[in-house]
Amino acid sequence: MTSTLNAVSVRPVAGLIGADISGVDLSRPLGEEIVELIGNALHEYKVLFFRDQDLDHASQIAFGRRFGELTYAHPHDDAPPGGFPEIFTIDPRRYEERYGPDFTRQARRRRYSYFSGWHTDVTAAVNPPSGSILRAEVVPERGGDTTWTNLVAAYEGLSAPLRSFVDGLRAEHRYGGADRPAGDAYAKRVDDNLLVAVHPVVRVHPVTGERALFVNPGFTSHVVDLSPSESKAVLDLLYAEITRPEYTVRFRWEPGSVAFWDNRATAHLAPRDLEHLDVERRLHRVTLVGDVPVGPDGRASELVAGKPFTAEHTVKVG
Repeated sequence: MTSTLNAVSVRPVAGLIGADISGVDLSRPLGEEIVELIGNALHEYKVLFFRDQDLDHASQIAFGRRFGELTYAHPHDDAPPGGFPEIFTIDPRRYEERYGPDFTRQARRRRYSYFSGWHTDVTAAVNPPSGSILRAEVVPERGGDTTWTNLVAAYEGLSAPLRSFVDGLRAEHRYGGADRPAGDAYAKRVDDNLLVAVHPVVRVHPVTGERALFVNPGFTSHVVDLSPSESKAVLDLLYAEITRPEYTVRFRWEPGSVAFWDNRATAHLAPRDLEHLDVERRLHRVTLVGDVPVGPDGRASELVAGKPFTAEHTVKVG
């Protein structure tokens, strides 16, 4: 595999989102032209897929840093791999070992867990990540696909009067602080590291200038200044829009696969088809430090609880 610009191919894979990139070895140092090509493709296609990559923690971190500063592993993970505080390992067995065999069943009830379905990463932070890079180490022979949706296309799919209405709305995003069953150790960890922010329902992308819906079922609690019934009606309408199949792309993981997505313009759906199978699935993610979202009216997001999500993040353990 070579990393010369002429050998790199960008091939769209769905109607409104996603592209395969081939001809580049992400484990090697990349030239500025290739970094620019990947960055431009990310802004156009929102999520990029690479196959047959031989990355370890160090080379994944090095690749990520070509696109910006990396965050700490995760707002609630106090045990990233030794020497690699930027790496967040996604492996249900790891959580079952730490929080007990009932973890997966309890996770189904948590709307703020990465198991819960459609979400954009860590939007409860005042500066949600700008992008994420996920690589597959071990994946099952069947199941475990991830789906992404284009939040710019979802916004543009709304009627003009509805776009005008949601342009002025703001919503609270919350990670923790919900009712939890007694003895749920992971939920207690989340609550002890509470994150809450108020974001524009529509954010303006700082690079492309595109407007994107910026709500997701995983973290958005309510639309501010609306009654509970009004908020639910508006969010249900927007959730239905962002999850329309025509805005999505589905990715089949293989060992060595890498996905790189723009967290400012996408939401994604974690797989839910493995819980009845005794299979192993282990992936590793690095996350790019994000900017504070700004709405069409120029108003920035507001911090309610917690702290910005950066490389210096620390996890409260108690």
